[in-house]
Amino acid sequence: MLRGYKEESKWSGWCRPSCIPISIIFILIVLVVVLSVVDQNHLEKLSRSQMLLKKEWEECNQNCRISLVESIPEGLTFNSSISHPSTYDAWVQLIDLAKEEIEIGSFYWNLEDTRTDPNLTAKGTDIFKRLMEAGTRRKIGIKIAQNKPSAHFPSQDTAELHKAHAAEVRSLDFDKLIGAGVLHTKMWVVDRKHVYIGSANFDWRSLTQVKELGVIAINCTCLAKDLGKIFDVYWELGQNDSEIPAEWPATFSTLYGRDNPMNISFNGIKYNSYLSSSPPPFCATGRTSDLDAIIDVIDKAKEFVHVAVMDYSPSLLYSKPPKFWPDIDNRLRAAALDRGVSVRLLVALWDHTRNSTFKFLKSLQDLNEVYPNVTIEVKLFEVPSTPAQRLIPFARVNHNKYMVTDKSAYVGEFSREIYKINSFLFLTYNFDD
Repeated sequence: MLRGYKEESKWSGWCRPSCIPISIIFILIVLVVVLSVVDQNHLEKLSRSQMLLKKEWEECNQNCRISLVESIPEGLTFNSSISHPSTYDAWVQLIDLAKEEIEIGSFYWNLEDTRTDPNLTAKGTDIFKRLMEAGTRRKIGIKIAQNKPSAHFPSQDTAELHKAHAAEVRSLDFDKLIGAGVLHTKMWVVDRKHVYIGSANFDWRSLTQVKELGVIAINCTCLAKDLGKIFDVYWELGQNDSEIPAEWPATFSTLYGRDNPMNISFNGIKYNSYLSSSPPPFCATGRTSDLDAIIDVIDKAKEFVHVAVMDYSPSLLYSKPPKFWPDIDNRLRAAALDRGVSVRLLVALWDHTRNSTFKFLKSLQDLNEVYPNVTIEVKLFEVPSTPAQRLIPFARVNHNKYMVTDKSAYVGEFSREIYKINSFLFLTYNFDD
């Protein structure tokens, strides 16, 4: 008993009340030292990654050729002196330029549609065959990130490319990743040098029966490397049992965004440009989200905002029940009312236009009658169709999404559900401004 008491007394002496403050101070000092070492290591790693990224951009080609490309539906004639290369020609050029790798981000595939008249699908079939030949005979590494196929969008083309060992294919399951949404991006990255960004799906109708608009950039390493980082996110999340990380590794980060755009030369003219992405959980460090980019473009406009979209509805159309989502609509109204910016909207009119679209557009135009300084114009774009063309499902529509202001140009997806539906935009504005 005595020995036990002495042992207890020895330890209780170490823990005497007078010693507690000293012990706490000692522990705090140790924690400060340890945390500072950990923090310093983190900063050093971050600094090294930033230096590598900076070196990467400094060494890349800062001069590239860029062009708008369009799909004009057969039978539609524009009374315009300006013409652009076709989406089909742009895609053929990208396949022909490929030496090592083609990376594609896509919603769904329907290029080779055996159920439809071959005369209608000829260009889509040709693109499919060119990709098949590139992946098999030319040994080009083709990677395709697509939305998870469904009964409505089976993507038979990618299944055939995969089966023939012409392409690696990964599918993103948005229901599992974030609870809802789709991969809505349409992009090409070739050898991390050439890119396509636009509205055209990998569907034969997007080449001949639907109005589309996109951008092709040739020998544009800076843009291609950054777009490649967005593709890398898709590729990572297309793996089985993949999850969105709490923090994306540094290899996915970018130096360029809304507050730090890349200074790049397009066709000999310097611009500030950057790529944005959505939904926000897909955005690595430095990446501006689509919504922030779109709002920034509208807010910086001083004279005009011109928007072309297929649908216009400030609501989450695919949620049940529908939910009000006024973020972009409010910004357009504020631009017109608060700053006197002229707003023009060009919206598609086709068999699937929702009745709510007309109500929302009318509510915008009604502001002209209330405030004398407000100018909001709305026009509906209807693609003419012959009786035979009208039978083609989900065709003959103005599908492009772009925005032009006196400061900026935007090409990509002007999506209603930008928090859940993945898209991305390419944005540029004049460097001198």
